[in-house]
Amino acid sequence: MRVIAGSRKGFRLKGPKSKDIRPTADRIKESLFNILGQIENDSLVLDLFAGTGSIGIEFLSRGAYKSYFVDKSYESIRCINDNLEHTQLKEKAIVLKKDAFKALEFFAKQAVKFDYIFVDPPYGKNILEKILMYMDELQLVTEKGIIILEHERDLVLENNFINLIRVDTRNYGDKSLSFYRTTL
Repeated sequence: MRVIAGSRKGFRLKGPKSKDIRPTADRIKESLFNILGQIENDSLVLDLFAGTGSIGIEFLSRGAYKSYFVDKSYESIRCINDNLEHTQLKEKAIVLKKDAFKALEFFAKQAVKFDYIFVDPPYGKNILEKILMYMDELQLVTEKGIIILEHERDLVLENNFINLIRVDTRNYGDKSLSFYRTTL
């Protein structure tokens, strides 16, 4: 696992010790950032269910202003902090050990809106659609913001929510990335 491009290109990232943490594969990460293109240097990012932090770190390496990393696992938080320390990106990061729903509520109360939200919850927990509905309700993305979901390929997700619409889905073996934008 490595940083693919940007100011920290080539930095190796620490992987998980637990089998419960599934880092996004480098080829999927590379495809994701090819799809997104240039990352604006004032972008605010949320890496939800951050695991190793590799997605948020990739955003920072490519120029994002700040990234929030949220996970409730002690092992993940330790891994994220180690990776931020190693890549010297700690000053551009905020790491929160919180339940995802509580974190989203926290951001809504603080009126924080994100340009990019990457969501990769544990597979088989059936919470992805609930998370998406809650983000929709709380309106946590900017006008041009995008929500990216990594999920099992066979998971069926709604195309439209109240304020969100799916604009693309890409398949990579047994995994998929789905992209949602706001309709506001």
